[in-house]
Order: sequence, then structure tokens, then C-alpha cells
Amino acid sequence: MQRNRKNRSRKRKPAVRTGRRTAPPVLKSAAILVVAIIFILIIIPFTITMVFTSDSQEGAKEETRARGAQPEETITDTAAVPKTIRVQREDSGKREKIEFEEYVKGVVASEMPSDFEEEALKAQAVAARTYSLAKVQNAKKNGNSSTHPKAPVCDTVHCQVYQDKAQLKKGKGADWMRSDWEKISAAVEDTKGQLLYYDGQLVQQALFHSSSGGKTENCEDVFASAVPYLVSVESPYEEDATHKKETLTLSLSEFSAKIKASYPDISFGTIPSGGIKILSRSSGGRVDQMRIGNGTVTGKQVREALGLYSANFTISTGKDTITFTTTGSGHGVGMSQYGANGMAKEGYSYKEILQHYYSGTTIAGGS
Repeated sequence: MQRNRKNRSRKRKPAVRTGRRTAPPVLKSAAILVVAIIFILIIIPFTITMVFTSDSQEGAKEETRARGAQPEETITDTAAVPKTIRVQREDSGKREKIEFEEYVKGVVASEMPSDFEEEALKAQAVAARTYSLAKVQNAKKNGNSSTHPKAPVCDTVHCQVYQDKAQLKKGKGADWMRSDWEKISAAVEDTKGQLLYYDGQLVQQALFHSSSGGKTENCEDVFASAVPYLVSVESPYEEDATHKKETLTLSLSEFSAKIKASYPDISFGTIPSGGIKILSRSSGGRVDQMRIGNGTVTGKQVREALGLYSANFTISTGKDTITFTTTGSGHGVGMSQYGANGMAKEGYSYKEILQHYYSGTTIAGGS
């Protein structure tokens, strides 16, 4: 007889819970607190920093533009750019007559790297044209310089470096002539006849240099006298400049010999390492006065005697050595070429660049 299994009790498997466990209220509160703390300590400050950084960068640009921007000045009597200019060539010593705008092209090609931005090349073209015409005007009044008595300008750094197309092709190659020369030609042609004016008169000293190290110089701190449009200004966009930092180390005997040979009229006496000290600096940061032994010289004199890149330098002395660390390249007055290129990369026009470095000037003229 079989047993009746209907009444047999069966063990049931426990039900499987498919839902997640609800976290205790304390843990929920703690998690919310942690997220809030992270948001307050990290996210908000980061966002604020980014906003203020962006605002400060734009503010710096606007400040630069505001400083360079000048009230529109109407130049009723613009200077006539002659068709040709006479140049004394260094190699031959002869005077050569060159088409004026072709001369400007040769100067820009020789003085500024051709891979610079177009607006920087245009700024260089206007500065070079202005400088050259001022030399021509001055020669008509006072005669040619004794350095180049046959012509108003020469082709060396005494005036502006100039190379003709044959020289450029020989030095840079045919490919450069097909590309870079065309780029420079366009920059000159786009500004043809344009000149810098200050107070209605042609600018007489459109000086420029390679890089300032961050700030240009007042003219009177480097050369003989003050010039109203050659004043110290910030030059913040020189990140790509060559010779940003250069060092020169000499033995004390070498240093002493070079200084004494360069300035024999100054009684330096014995020059110990402790007798060399920077006394003052200009507003642009370059060395103004420096004591060497019993004598005092300018930073410009030291730069010229030692062949330093700049008068913006620091010194450190050892037992028998002295090391100069320079910042920037050139005299530091007027337009910084690397600064101009940096401004062009930031979106400034050639006119804004020129009015920044030549304070209070106006650009006028043109074909």
C-alpha cells in the first residue's frame, strides 16, 4: 500500500530578493557631504581660476591695445617717399641707387626672420621705411654721415642691414626666394608708402632691436637724449625669442684686460672680485651704473666692451672668475622684433604693434 504523499510537508526554499538593499540614512548623508566638500574645495575654485585667468589675459590684451591706441590724427602734409634711395655698399665702398621699396624689402629680409607673422613683417616694413626716409631728409640738411659719406644710408648695422636679391639668393637659396621673398614682398607692398608720424612730423628715430627681455628702454637711458615716442613699455609676448638667457664667464684677468683696453681713460686700478658691483638699473631693467675697481661705467659700456647680447645682465663672481647672465638681445629701444611677432600671434595688427612700441605715433601715407 502506497503512502499518500499529498499530506507530506515540503520544505520551501527561501525567496530570493531581487532589489538592492537600501543604504542606511547615515551613509547617505555622509556620501552627500563628501560630494559637497569636493565640489566646494575643488570644482568651484578651479572654475573661478579659469574664469579669472581668461579675464586677466583678455584684460592684458585690452590694456595693451588701450595704451597703444591713439586719437586719430590727420596728417595733412605727409612726407613723399622718393622712387629711389642711394646706399653706400660696404663690400665695394661704392654708392648704389636702388628703388626705394625694393630697398625696404631687402632691409626687412635682412633684419627680421622671414618666418615671422605677416603683421610683424608689415610693422618692420613701416619702421624700416620711416627710418630710411628720415636719414635721407637729415642728409639733405646736414650732409651724409662720416661713416658713409657717399650716401644717406649704408648697408650695415650702423644704419640698417640691407642685402639685394642676388645676395639673398646666394645666402638663402632659390627655394627661399620663391617662398619667403614673396612673403616679405607682399608685406612691403601692402604697406607701400606708409610712414610713422609723431605730433604731425615724420618720426626721425624708428629704432628697433631683437628682443627686450620683457620691457623696452627709455631712449635717454641708452642713447644721448629723450625722445617722446621712444619710452619704456612692456613687451610680454617674447616667449619664442632667441638669446633669452645667455651666459659669459671670464677670468678676472681677462675681464680686467678687456675693460681697461676699452676705456683707457678710466682709472680702474686693481679689480678684485669684491670690487665689481651693479649700482643702479634703468626703468627697463638694464644696468645703468656699475662700479669696477676704482672706476664707474655704464651697463652699455660693459656690454660693448665684452660683446654681451644685452645690458640687462646680472653678475656672479668666483674666486678668479666673473659670470654675466644676459636677458634679451639688442639695445632695447623702440620696437622689439620678437615682441612684435608675439603680438601678431596674439591677433594684433601691424598698426597696433607700431603704436604700442612707438608711443603716441600715427601711421599715415600709402599709395
